[in-house]
Amino acid sequence: MVERAFAEAIATQGIVPGTGAYARAMVHVHRSRGCSTIDVFRGIFPDNEAQAQAANLTFERSYEGALDRAGLVPLPGVVEALDKLRGADVKVCLVTGFSRAMLGRVLSALNWADKIDLALCPEDAGRGRPMPDLVLTAVMRLGVEDVRQVAVVGDSESDMLSGRRAGASLVAGIMTGVHSRERLLKGGATHILDSVADLPELLLADTLIEPPVAVAAR
Repeated sequence: MVERAFAEAIATQGIVPGTGAYARAMVHVHRSRGCSTIDVFRGIFPDNEAQAQAANLTFERSYEGALDRAGLVPLPGVVEALDKLRGADVKVCLVTGFSRAMLGRVLSALNWADKIDLALCPEDAGRGRPMPDLVLTAVMRLGVEDVRQVAVVGDSESDMLSGRRAGASLVAGIMTGVHSRERLLKGGATHILDSVADLPELLLADTLIEPPVAVAAR
C-alpha cells in the first residue's frame, strides 16, 4: 500500500512508470523507507519544495483511500507481543514517518489506543528518522531516565541508524519489512528478528541486563 501510494504521488508530478526517472525515483523511495515521507519527496524533487509538498499530499490521499478500502491487519503475534511488553511494565512508543493526521488514521484503523503508551511523528520531534530525535523525544515524554534502557525496533535501515544515534542499547531489525538483513546490519542493528512477535522473549531476557551484542535470528 505504501509503495503504491508513493508511485501514484510521483506520477502526479510527471514521473510515470516505464521511464528512467520513475525507476530512479522508486529506488530512492525504497532506500529511504522509514524516513519522513515529506523528506522522501524532497529527495526526489530537491529543487522544488512546492512539488515535494504536492506529491506528499497526493501520497496521503492515496494511502488514506487504501486504508478505507482494505483496512490494516497486524502481522501474526504482534498484538500479543505488545500485550506482553506492557504487561511487564515496558512502555511502548510507536514512531512513524507519516504526518500527524496520517498517524491518527493508522491508529484508528488498528484500534490500538490501549496497546501503546505514546505515538510520535516527525512533527512532534523536529526531524524524522534516521535522526535520533523521535527516540529522544520518546525518552523525554515517557520519563525514561537513561537512553540505554531503550530498545528501538524497526524494519528499515533508517530505524537502525536512529536507534544507534540516540544511544539505545538494543536496536533490533525486523525481517517482515522493507530492508534486507544486510541493510539492517549496515544501519547498526544489534539483533535481527524474524518478527515483532519475537521481541518480548528477547527484551525481557535476563541476559539483557548488560548492553547486548549482535546475534543472528533463529
